[in-house]
Amino acid sequence: MASIVAFTAPRICRTFTSRSISSSVARFAENNAPRPPRPIQDSTSALAYKSSQRHRPPPLPATDLPRLRSAEEAVTNILYNTPPPSLQPFKKHVLNCLVQNEPGVLARVSGILAARGFNIDSLVVCSTEIRDLSRMCIVLSGQDGVVEQARRQLEDLVPVWAVLDYTETRCISRELLLAKVSILGPEYLEDQLIGGPSHDPRLVNKQSTDASDTAVDPTLESEITLAQNFEHSADRQPSHSTSDSATSASSTETTAPTPAPAPLTPSEVLRLKHQHMHAISTLASQFGARIVDVSENSVIVELSAKTSRVEAFLSLVKPFGLLESARTGTMVMPRTPIGQPEEEEGDDVKGPVDASLLPPG
Repeated sequence: MASIVAFTAPRICRTFTSRSISSSVARFAENNAPRPPRPIQDSTSALAYKSSQRHRPPPLPATDLPRLRSAEEAVTNILYNTPPPSLQPFKKHVLNCLVQNEPGVLARVSGILAARGFNIDSLVVCSTEIRDLSRMCIVLSGQDGVVEQARRQLEDLVPVWAVLDYTETRCISRELLLAKVSILGPEYLEDQLIGGPSHDPRLVNKQSTDASDTAVDPTLESEITLAQNFEHSADRQPSHSTSDSATSASSTETTAPTPAPAPLTPSEVLRLKHQHMHAISTLASQFGARIVDVSENSVIVELSAKTSRVEAFLSLVKPFGLLESARTGTMVMPRTPIGQPEEEEGDDVKGPVDASLLPPG
């Protein structure tokens, strides 16, 4: 009996040891397995992130102020003059804000900028690849020191994760433009603007024709003519000769309105539309734009480019007759630097060569 127990005891110990090792390996694998990030429940997570990344900020940029004045000069300036402004120039700044995706963040950010007197040139807000994170791209003009103070004040808000200044960073900036351009020419632009959403000038011409067909009372017409002559009498140059006054009076009475241009035939209208559309299409292709909609009297052009290029395209397309235009704000993304390959040490060695080390001959 003792021999049987002595024989089975090592087997039981080995079995127990192997099971304990396998269970410990399984627990270790569970602890080290990759897990999804913990969901962000509220905006206080931004506070925890900023407290963990807290570092001493650099000093504010120095502002170029005038020299120090004496007490007499300071009192004189307060009483009789305006305070001296800062000599630092104004320039355009691009701020990129990473904020919590929750209601009210945009109002708080814009309220801080408005309280400091900034006029926001453009503001783009959109969601990112992370569900609870949004990105704001703000373009404004101001001095470096004042903008840096506003940036730090924005970064102290609870729902704001970080505020980056991309003013001196190499970035890719793009802006989207949708422009509705007339294909009838600038002569019909005013009529198209009055013609309603369809931008049809024939509606305005029809209304004017109907108004001209209505009969006018001759007494009312004579009174209108008399009032017009009385208004323009002060503009006439005094004349000492009776013949000159008679000639001017007769010329005023015989002045007739200029006749309206002859209406175009349907073939001429089609030819005119085709020429204008071809010119707009050629100009759009030069700027990398494309026509996304064609109607009877206008086309819509879409352009995605830098702000300066968008403004140049608008100035060139305006003579055709710009009916409407809509622009998004500037969107910015920094460039990724490209690593330079390490040069071999032999290529770096330059200078005079020792003649004693050269082979004979």
